Amino acid sequence: MNRSFFTLVFFIAISTASMAQEMAIPDTTWQSSKKPLKLDHAEPLYIDLIRDLGAHKGEKEWNLGAGMTDNLGYDRYEFLVEYEWAPIDRLGLEIEVPLSMYSTNSKDRRPEVNRPSDRIESLKLAAQYTFLVNDRFKTSMALGGITEFELTDLDRIRNDDMLQGILFNPFVVAAKKWGSNFHSLIYTGPRLFNHFGHRGLETSYEVNTSAHYMIPNSRNFVGIEVNKELQSGHMDMVLRPQMRLVINEGLMIGIVTGIPVTKERERMSTFFRLIYEPGHRKH
Repeated sequence: MNRSFFTLVFFIAISTASMAQEMAIPDTTWQSSKKPLKLDHAEPLYIDLIRDLGAHKGEKEWNLGAGMTDNLGYDRYEFLVEYEWAPIDRLGLEIEVPLSMYSTNSKDRRPEVNRPSDRIESLKLAAQYTFLVNDRFKTSMALGGITEFELTDLDRIRNDDMLQGILFNPFVVAAKKWGSNFHSLIYTGPRLFNHFGHRGLETSYEVNTSAHYMIPNSRNFVGIEVNKELQSGHMDMVLRPQMRLVINEGLMIGIVTGIPVTKERERMSTFFRLIYEPGHRKH
């Protein structure tokens, strides 16, 4: 735990130094409103960003998510509560609590099914800083990090072992707007898991890409997100067609379907995200 704590402190120090350096250099992209330039980018709905790229101070957002995945021998039901906010321009912070519940899949006829236990997955803390917003090339880039305090299965919790490990996920994001309505984004970085009681780190690498078409004069979009994870020479890939619909200003719903490229671990999945932005005003 100490190693992860110092890693988190180091990440915050680096982010602070980067912000101080940028503040010391005159920013030519500031608008007359004294707010730094922010470009509209379509954000993926399953692996979402910590906050909008180029976020403005005072922005905040609540997310409620729910989904179901057919994991061959059992079904996984996932739920999450997430809060994002921007304490200063271009810096986004996030707190998330995901929950997983499992049930036996009636389609599977095997006598023995290794069904996981229900669990509150983790307490997730994250930060993301947008270090580049370029109006000429319609491009934004950001650095960030996620620290997850992984919790023990609900049926195994004791006072002395509520935490089973800590996961750290540094990442980089790059997004570009093509013309008026087409958007692309890449989100990539390693995942480093320190399991208490085990030596060494469990490592994997994720590459998440997305492409969207934003409906003109609206915040609605349709698109696809491709989630890829590489671990021990094996790659899992899931295609996630998706759409975002505006219910009213400040309230949106995201609808996602998951289609695994290989069916070694899971079949189809669905995911819904309710997005609420308090105080949102139409530009």
